[in-house]
Amino acid sequence: MTASTTRRRRRGLVRFLVAGPLLTAGALTAVPAHAAPADEVRINEVVTTGDVNDSIELFNKGTATIDVSGWILKDDDNTHSYKIASGTTLGPGAYRAFDVHDKFGLGSDDDARLYSADGKTLVDSFSWSGHSAPSWSRCPDGTGNFEQAAVTLGVHNTCGAGGGGGTTPVAWPGSSTVTTADASNVFGEDLSGLYQEGSVMWGAQNSGELWRLVRDGSGGWQPDTTNGWGSGKKVHYPNGSGTPDDEGVTLTGSGSTGGVYLASERNGDASGTSRLSVLRYDISGSTTALTAAREWNLTSDLPSAGSNLGLEGITWVPDSYLTAAGFRDASTGAAYAPGVYGSHTGGVFFLGVEGTGMVYGYVLQDSGAFSRVASISTGMGGVMELQWEPQTSRLWLVCDDTCSGQHRTMQVDASGAFATTAVYNRPSGMPNYNNEGFSLAGSDECTTGSKPVYWADDTNDGGHAIRKGTITC
Repeated sequence: MTASTTRRRRRGLVRFLVAGPLLTAGALTAVPAHAAPADEVRINEVVTTGDVNDSIELFNKGTATIDVSGWILKDDDNTHSYKIASGTTLGPGAYRAFDVHDKFGLGSDDDARLYSADGKTLVDSFSWSGHSAPSWSRCPDGTGNFEQAAVTLGVHNTCGAGGGGGTTPVAWPGSSTVTTADASNVFGEDLSGLYQEGSVMWGAQNSGELWRLVRDGSGGWQPDTTNGWGSGKKVHYPNGSGTPDDEGVTLTGSGSTGGVYLASERNGDASGTSRLSVLRYDISGSTTALTAAREWNLTSDLPSAGSNLGLEGITWVPDSYLTAAGFRDASTGAAYAPGVYGSHTGGVFFLGVEGTGMVYGYVLQDSGAFSRVASISTGMGGVMELQWEPQTSRLWLVCDDTCSGQHRTMQVDASGAFATTAVYNRPSGMPNYNNEGFSLAGSDECTTGSKPVYWADDTNDGGHAIRKGTITC
C-alpha cells in the first residue's frame, strides 16, 4: 500500500463527482460533464481494493473507433499517471480496462481522471469517498450515474440488486446429495487441487506432494500403488531442492504424457515469502520424488500477495476455443493471436489468486518466457480452484468456505473478455467445507443427463478429503 493510498483512506470528506449529478449528503446538484467535444469516451467503471486490483475501465459510447494512444489516467495526485500504450483503440461500444496498480493506488477517497494525449484536456472524471464494493459502475454504460455494483470489467455494467447479468446465486445444477469418495484418513489435511484425466485423478497437496489416484471400485478414488505413487510423490524445484506449496494441478491437450502442471504460491522451506510459480513435471518414471522440468516464476509480473494468499487454482484453455470465441489479448488490446508467442502449449493457463479473487491468463512458452494476456476481476472473495470444462466451453471458478462454497462460470463474451455466465450455490447436502479443489468428469461419464463432479476438502473434515456429487451434462 502506498503512502498516498493510506492518506486517502483517512479523509472524512464525503463526495461523489461524476459526469452527471453531484452527490452530497441528501442533495443532488447538476454539474457539467467532463468530455472533450470530439470524442465519446467515458470512464465507465472503477474497481479499488486499496492494495491490488486498482482498475479503471473506459467505454466508447459513440459510433466511430477512437484512438486513445497516449491518453493519460490519473488519480487525485497530478504526479501519478498511467499512459495508455500506443496503438490502443476503442471501437464503437467497446470496453477496455486498465490495471493502474503498478503506477498508483486508488484510495478510499480518491479520483479517477482521464486526459487526452496532451495531458491537459480533461476528458472525464469520477470521484468517490468509499472503496468499491466490489465496483463503482456507471449505469447505463457511458451515460448514467455511478453505483455500487458487481465487477464487470470488459463487459457491460449490471447495476441494481444482485448485480444482474447472471451474478445472482442460484441452486446447484445437479443433485443436492454429496457422498465421500475416499477411504477414511488417507490424505489428511491440505489436499487442494484436483484434475480428472479419464480413469486417473491427479491431486495436489500443499505439503509438496503430487498424487496419482485410481478408481477404488465403489465410485471413489485411492492412491495408485504402482511406480512409486503409493504415498504421493514429493515435488521439487528445477534444481532438485525446495518444497513447492502446490495448490492447483492441470494438464494440457497432450494429457499427462505432456507433463503435469502445478501452481505454487511459495516454497514451503521459506514459507514467509511469495513465490508465484507454475511448474511442469515429467511423471513417466518410477522414482518417489519429482524435479520440475521447467518453472515459470511469475512473482515479479503479478501484484504482491501474502505468502499464503497467492496462486490457488490453475487450468489450461486451448487456443482453438479462445480464437474461435474472439478472445481479446489484454496485452495488445487486439484479438488473441497465438502465433506471435512462438512455441507454447497450444493454450493459455489461467491462474486464480486466493487473496484478491483475480484470475490471470498466461501464455507459457517452451523457452521459459511468459506473457500475461488476461487480468480478470471475478467479483469473488477468493479463487481457490479453476477448471476448464471443454464439453460446455466454460471456465469454472470455485471459492471455499470463505464464500460459502460458491461456484461461478465464465465464458468469452462479445467484447472478447471472460464474463460471468452463472453463479451457483454449493449443493444443499454439503456442509460449508473448506473445498479448495474441484474437478468434473468428462462427457463419457454422462448417464441419464448427469455426470460426476468431485471436491477436495483441504481441512479433511470428518476424516475425508474427497467428496463426490453430480452436475447436469
